[in-house]
Amino acid sequence: MILRVIGYGDPLLRKQCEDIDKDYPKLDKLIADMFETMYESKGVGLAAPQIGLNINLFIIDTVQIEDNKNGIKRAFINPIIVKEEGDEYAFEEGCLSLPKIREDIVREERIVLNYFDEQFVEHEEIFDDINARVILHEYDHLEGILFIDHLTGIQKRLIKKRLNEIVTGTVEVDYPMKFYKQVKK
Repeated sequence: MILRVIGYGDPLLRKQCEDIDKDYPKLDKLIADMFETMYESKGVGLAAPQIGLNINLFIIDTVQIEDNKNGIKRAFINPIIVKEEGDEYAFEEGCLSLPKIREDIVREERIVLNYFDEQFVEHEEIFDDINARVILHEYDHLEGILFIDHLTGIQKRLIKKRLNEIVTGTVEVDYPMKFYKQVKK
């Protein structure tokens, strides 16, 4: 089932998420619905707050990124960043909750992440390059952080009009979204 993506401005996107346990209701279906929603929206990652759930869960599929020979498709439950390391580099990021906005964001190239998979098997794993970047972007959602929070003040002022269009639902999107202050048409 395709779910509606929560748009910028909704307070849920700014909340710290909560851990879940293996008895979370219909977890398999939720993860499947998140993947279906992400693919329909042409994304490479989706975090639970983006579909209205305040839980520590995100999914990614970097296999679909061109030239990424080390792509992964996975669900991450209750993740904890153990370490960020390596050189920082800028790369253009976007977000399904912030349609039509793309900006260069600086992040470290490698992370060590502790997490549970969908069978609630615990893992500690090293991720690098684009996999680390997508994980860090989705992990930020669980902390109530959006990629635009990494921008400078002037960069934020330059996108203010586009942010307002998202809040009011006047931005054109080709996937189901829930806008915070939708203007009646």
